[in-house]
Amino acid sequence: MILFKPEHVQPILEGRKTQTRRLGKKRWNVGQIHQCKTRLFDGEPFARVRITSVRRERLGDIGPEDVAREGYGTRKGYENAWERIYGVPWDDNLEVWVVDFELVVG
Repeated sequence: MILFKPEHVQPILEGRKTQTRRLGKKRWNVGQIHQCKTRLFDGEPFARVRITSVRRERLGDIGPEDVAREGYGTRKGYENAWERIYGVPWDDNLEVWVVDFELVVG
């Protein structure tokens, strides 16, 4: 299972969000299918996604194409969302996991 903020549900369902950056340990492998939820113990998953790529990257290495894959229009918009979601200041040197995925239909 992968948890997302409610603001990410629609972009995922519309195929506009196909990437996520995460802190912590690696929990995803290419080819795995994960349920997507907004809360750990509540309700049904809103989607299922297949992992297509996993890699480590510095947070500051995000480019315009990846900002769009994250579901944001500008890097500043993504930086603001990162700080709000994780509760920590943006740090260009922070190592994160970059997880690419595709929506599984059916």
